[in-house]
Amino acid sequence: MYKVYILKSELFSKSYVGLTNDLERRIKEHNLGKHFYTKRYKPWKIVYHENFNSLVEARKREKYLKSASGRKYLKNDIFRNRE
Repeated sequence: MYKVYILKSELFSKSYVGLTNDLERRIKEHNLGKHFYTKRYKPWKIVYHENFNSLVEARKREKYLKSASGRKYLKNDIFRNRE
């Protein structure tokens, strides 16, 4: 099982889209500062995730969410509903 996830910084106006097969491990890594981009804006919280059975489908969704239209979708549908 693969997960595409959205993180939101608790202190900054930043978000991050990622892909993993172990969500708990991955969020710990982000909050420990093990990744270049996310270490600057920690702490992070998970605001959304989707499950996929195949890595190919998960990568397609991650790629979409990182695109301009995907970011617009996140802003209008995901983040607006969580404020």
